[in-house]
Amino acid sequence: MDKATVINQLREIGLVPVLRADSEDQAIALATAVAAGGVNVMEVTMTVPGAIRVMARLAKERPDILVGAGTVLDPETARICILEGATFVVSPALNVKTIEMCHRYGVAVLPGALTPTEVITAWQAGADVVKVFPASAMGGAKYLKALKAPMPQLDLIPTGGVSQATAEEFLAAGAFALGVGSDLVNPKAIKEGHPETITADAAKYLEIVRKFRASQK
Repeated sequence: MDKATVINQLREIGLVPVLRADSEDQAIALATAVAAGGVNVMEVTMTVPGAIRVMARLAKERPDILVGAGTVLDPETARICILEGATFVVSPALNVKTIEMCHRYGVAVLPGALTPTEVITAWQAGADVVKVFPASAMGGAKYLKALKAPMPQLDLIPTGGVSQATAEEFLAAGAFALGVGSDLVNPKAIKEGHPETITADAAKYLEIVRKFRASQK
């Protein structure tokens, strides 16, 4: 899948679920539950045991899911993830070499940044979208709005502090999409045998995005 198509799908869905899990099987179960709710995007973080295998399995078994690699800290890891099927690469911080590696393979790259200087540096280095992390530590949606005011052309994905209660506020602040962690991708629900709660939450998030965008037309 080409980079432009990936970016367009991320924009259209408006959500990037951030998957953290205790095992490979739990990760697959989480991804399956989220996708059942209509959110066919999944950022598999490198903190997941067997994360590379999870990406490879999802890429092979679930071609309907847009699989990304998360918590990628260096270009070598980015390359491995891309070769195993990752269609986009996300980092909590800015590493220019990682951006360059993604460009080499024609893969969308979403580096992390926080301050205005970091955000614009990431953009100038070739980021397709900049992940604002941790957004909650800087004031949440108000901070995102403050960043967008002088830099409206930048596409930003806030991560950290995004929940069903704050999602609309982040969208109104100008978020390109929402990076959502445990409020959606909840390992506890899998452990307790209730994947349907994750599926229901995924559908609720999609509805929040749909309603907000409809209100802007």
